[in-house]
Amino acid sequence: MAHIPLIDELALLAAVAVLTALVLARLRLPPVSGLIAAGVLLGPFGLGLIREREAIDVLSEVGVVFLLFTVGLEFSITKLRNIWRLVFVGGSLQVALTLAAVAGFASWQLGVDPRAAVVYGCVFALSSTAIVLRLLTDRRELDAPHGRLIVGALILQDLCVVPMVLIIPLLAAGTGPVELASSVGWALGKAALVVIAVVLVARFAVPRLLFAVDASRSRDLFLLAVLGVCIGTAWLTSQVGLSLALGAFLGGIVVADTEFGHRAMSDVLPLRDAFVSVFFISLGMLLDVGTVMAEPLAVLGLFLAFVVGKGVIAFSVALMMRFPPRVAWLTGIGLAQFGEFGFVLLRVAETHDAVDPHALSLLLTAGVLSMLVTPLLARMAPRFTAGEKLLAPLERLLRVATQPDQEQRGEALRDHVVIIGYGVSGRLLADSLEASGREHLVIELNAEVVRRLRGTGVPISYGDASSVEVLQHAHLERAAALVVTIADPTATPRIVAAARALSAELPILVRARYLEDVKYLYGAGAVPAVEEVEVGIELAMRVLRKLGLPRNLIETQLNEARRRTMESDRSPLRAAPSLAHADPRGHVRVDALAIEAGAPAVGKTLVELAMRRHTGALGVALVRGGEVLQDDLPERALRPDDILYIAGSTEAILRAQTLLLGPEPAEDQGEGRTVI
Repeated sequence: MAHIPLIDELALLAAVAVLTALVLARLRLPPVSGLIAAGVLLGPFGLGLIREREAIDVLSEVGVVFLLFTVGLEFSITKLRNIWRLVFVGGSLQVALTLAAVAGFASWQLGVDPRAAVVYGCVFALSSTAIVLRLLTDRRELDAPHGRLIVGALILQDLCVVPMVLIIPLLAAGTGPVELASSVGWALGKAALVVIAVVLVARFAVPRLLFAVDASRSRDLFLLAVLGVCIGTAWLTSQVGLSLALGAFLGGIVVADTEFGHRAMSDVLPLRDAFVSVFFISLGMLLDVGTVMAEPLAVLGLFLAFVVGKGVIAFSVALMMRFPPRVAWLTGIGLAQFGEFGFVLLRVAETHDAVDPHALSLLLTAGVLSMLVTPLLARMAPRFTAGEKLLAPLERLLRVATQPDQEQRGEALRDHVVIIGYGVSGRLLADSLEASGREHLVIELNAEVVRRLRGTGVPISYGDASSVEVLQHAHLERAAALVVTIADPTATPRIVAAARALSAELPILVRARYLEDVKYLYGAGAVPAVEEVEVGIELAMRVLRKLGLPRNLIETQLNEARRRTMESDRSPLRAAPSLAHADPRGHVRVDALAIEAGAPAVGKTLVELAMRRHTGALGVALVRGGEVLQDDLPERALRPDDILYIAGSTEAILRAQTLLLGPEPAEDQGEGRTVI
């Protein structure tokens, strides 16, 4: 078999990447930085061990395609509609302000030719889609407010690549402003039409394709179909000059709207991680260490322009859109680096002599350095977010912490529940509290949600709950409990810390997705509700109830299981009895049945129903209007909303449930729709 040089280099690349990543992991540095550092070591400006650069670049491009496809799988058409304002308003402001600021400074302050200054502005306006989205995905922040804003900006940046690529040759050729504007407008219009066409065609064709493939019950065929959608949409958009990555992102969104989104994600993830790693290594190969050593001040200046200049502009755009300083800060850090499409623009500019070659080299070197430090900055950024002294004065100055119309209502609040976030979990909790007549207040960071609910009666206010001032306006010191329902591992510790600063004894319940997210909560005295744990507990509860095991033993056993799993300080008041000998047959248990309006038992007494004779169950107590009634229980006529406590074996209680409430679907037997 013929020797393939690329295999040798891929093996070397993998070995060095693993070793470098391990060393940086020991130093608690992000893996992405380790991969870029491995590229610096192996590249032409390092040891020069990699010579098949073109093949490596192709593999890295495939990695970006897979990355954007999986990001699309995390979205859907509905989610994309929800962030359209962030895409077109936030993204446009970020691109336009960055381009104008860089072009203006380069032209007026540095004396650069205006046409070259516009090219530099275009390069600075783009951020690294691959690095930023990988970080957001790894940190599970795509759905966080700053994650949505960053994704919106990156989508618009990718759409702008086409007119930018088109404008550079025209600038180099000295094209007039009218023709230039016409060409750019046509390019933007064509890009928008292609995006709409791809989404419409894929939305009707892809579900049918995947259903047909799924019917074959072939996992290999399904994977090929998913790859076909990913690469096919990327290829279609590339035919009109749009990026492959944007096409793959659209393909992922289309698949996410089908029943096969999660399955597609699990199949593509291993491929994505492998190819994206190659991409990060290829980035490191572009870093010219010689340029850094020869002109350190120039490189440092450009590096600061990327990190500080772009960060300040993105930060300002977020504030202009009325996001709190915490979100604005994280957005600024997320967009403060050179973008991979900047390489494309610089190559086009070099081909048409639109920029100075020396300036191009400096720009490339500083850009790669900014990409190298992005993971480090992203890790440190939450330490300086809202709630810290650094941003608190800015919060007060901008007055984005809370809305004044909620303050008057808040004056009357006492022993209320403060809910952070109005997603599905927050809405369910708020509805339950409303139904029980309990005072509550929702704090939501999404201004669109607050605007939509204004006037509907929902006690909701706009604000960043990681700010002490916001929590003060919610009168947290007088609250009965704080419940954090958002799934944002970055914001949650800040919210808990801010709450503890106001109240040391307040019960705090926090939602978390994974066990690894809750270690910081115990020291603050918060009680985490971990999705993966609670789902397991709920499934176990349902299965054991179906088997008819005694409820008190089930709850005690599962509480013990929860305690062991969470490694918390909570422990049962008594030793957990074993379920091993809890055979439901023949054992006595006590259950409560809520008498519903229209039930067969309404208006009848237990004597008239002959419950003991027909079912074997015995009525032991009746709760009516909050009062416990035991005297003359068999002669009392049952009313709607009564709570009847009955004792007996599992079979007896099930028979009594049918007698009192009527039959219910077979699949619900054993759990009972009205068993309390």
